[in-house]
Amino acid sequence: MNQSVQFPKTSTGIEGLDEITNGGFPKGRPILICGSAGCGKTLFGIQFLVKGITEHNETGVFISFEEPVADLTQNVLSLGFDLEKLKADNKLRVDHIRVERSEIQETGEYDLEGLFIRLNHAIEAVGAKRVVLDTIESLFSGMDNEALLRSEIRRLFQWLKEKGVTAIITGERGESSLTRQGLEEYVSDCVVLLDFRVIDQIATRRLRIVKYRGSTHGTNEYPFLIDEQGISVIPITSLKLDYKSSTSVLSTGIPSLDALFDKGGIYEGSSSLITGTAGTAKTLMAGYFATGSCRRQERTLYFSFEESPDQLIRNMLSIGVNLRPFIDANLLLIHASRPTLQGLEMHLLLFHKLINQLDPKTVIVDPISSLVSVGSSLEVKAMLVRLMDTLKMNKINCLFTSLIGQAGTAGDDPTIDAVSSLADNWFFLKNEVEAGKRKRTLSIVKSRGMEHNNDFVPFYITAEGIKLTSPQAHVHTN
Repeated sequence: MNQSVQFPKTSTGIEGLDEITNGGFPKGRPILICGSAGCGKTLFGIQFLVKGITEHNETGVFISFEEPVADLTQNVLSLGFDLEKLKADNKLRVDHIRVERSEIQETGEYDLEGLFIRLNHAIEAVGAKRVVLDTIESLFSGMDNEALLRSEIRRLFQWLKEKGVTAIITGERGESSLTRQGLEEYVSDCVVLLDFRVIDQIATRRLRIVKYRGSTHGTNEYPFLIDEQGISVIPITSLKLDYKSSTSVLSTGIPSLDALFDKGGIYEGSSSLITGTAGTAKTLMAGYFATGSCRRQERTLYFSFEESPDQLIRNMLSIGVNLRPFIDANLLLIHASRPTLQGLEMHLLLFHKLINQLDPKTVIVDPISSLVSVGSSLEVKAMLVRLMDTLKMNKINCLFTSLIGQAGTAGDDPTIDAVSSLADNWFFLKNEVEAGKRKRTLSIVKSRGMEHNNDFVPFYITAEGIKLTSPQAHVHTN
């Protein structure tokens, strides 16, 4: 039987999370979102409700036990979540219930009847399909009787199930358990752990599905990003090698370089790597690659880790290549940042996010060697493998540049070794001195499925651009 019929699900409202959960959260059941302070639990709940309203027409109720309604509304407005408008449209109810420990201690009694009444009224007022309770520790902060506490927790979750709402309950992480009260024992259908960690002064948020009864799901840790559009999770997994390969040929952007290939260019959707020591014109060639894509009216995404957009534009202009018109026409987007701005997984998450938003035909990363400053060679290798697989799956032309040592070889760098083995095309640039003059050469180390020149071809950087000489053709197949 189809799982969608057997096990109905509700969209999470979090980009990428539906894929990890194989369709979303269990419909009509409670879901526990736990984690330490500042990991994004409240925002997670708000986004679940807002996206449910705006994208699936499922009204919602948010009950806060800590944050006043006015503060909550103001905090999420910067993310584009207008709670006041949704409340005015009678699609959302937000309520703040304050629990006073002193009052409970004075009476010696505690039960949830008052909560049930207020929650039931809010659900019926908007016909809510989704409910968020944030955070449950505050609700039980006045209880010292553990047996009573467990009984009331069990009764709360049973009540939510009977109402048929899909409910998110947030909880603070405990020292020896996922939550302080051991809520995972009662919310056994679906438990999600959010984690906020700082390693070597670089902060990363991660998500893991601890339990999801009755459904297959991703079991890895997944980085998630909080930005001006809310939370997004990209399911970073190893992809199958089942993508299609094109036979169409594209220009590298340099006609004299195209001439070194038997078919006059490289294959569409292929991956290319440019390696060389400092000053061998790797970035200039990457700029040509971007220009070639833009001239075909293809949207191009350029990640620069060492130069600002203005500096890149100025340097390309010095050899007669003007990138500005392509930027103004929204064909070229240059995203520049230092690698140390965030961890490797967050960089990978940003790559995915911008690729999904812009739908580029060409992606350039210049240089990948800078990423070693935020991770080991093996970690960089794993990240780039996943990125390259994703680009190939989406038939995106990609180009990576990488700096190699002054010895002029890449054999001692496991990161370059890994990328070079995966890349379809590998261009090796050299800087040598002959008779007191600098001599630049380019060699096509490999080009899968394409005959190409096998020489070290001299090239020159002039005011009119990069010029390669045209030695007698000497081709082979790699």
